[in-house]
Amino acid sequence: MSTTDAPQPPMPLPDEVTQFFWDGAARGELWIQRCQNCHHYIHYPKTICRYCQSRDLAGERVSGKGTLYSWTIATQPFHPFWVDRIPYTLATVELVEEPRLMFLSQVVDCPEDQLRIGMPLEVTFEQLSPELNVPFFRPAQSEEAAK
Repeated sequence: MSTTDAPQPPMPLPDEVTQFFWDGAARGELWIQRCQNCHHYIHYPKTICRYCQSRDLAGERVSGKGTLYSWTIATQPFHPFWVDRIPYTLATVELVEEPRLMFLSQVVDCPEDQLRIGMPLEVTFEQLSPELNVPFFRPAQSEEAAK
C-alpha cells in the first residue's frame, strides 16, 4: 500500500468552542479552557463553566506536565488508521495545573511494564497528518520536569 493509499487519521471538527485547542496543538502547545470568572480549568471545552455557570471562558496555554492517573492497553483499533499502531497505551493524565484536571491521551515512549500510577509525564506532539498535530504524553525527562 502506498502512502497515498494509507488510511488517514480521523480528523477533528473544530468549532468556536474547541478551535483554540487545535490551533495550540498545531503549534505544539497544550491549551485548556479556563473560566475567567472562577479560574477553574474545564476539559473538554464547554460553553458554560460547570463550577460557576459563567460563559466567560477562554483557552489558556498550560505547562503540559502531569501524572499518570490510569491507563489501559488498546488492542482493538477503532479506525483503520490505528490498525498498524495497536497495541498502544490509552491513559488519563492529571494535569498539574489543577487537581482532577484530567486529559485523555496516549502514553508513548514507555513500555507497559514501566507504567506506574502517579508517574510524572510531559506532553509531546505527534504529527499524524499534515493537518493534524496531536498531544500525547511521555515519561518526564526528570522529576523536576513534572512539577
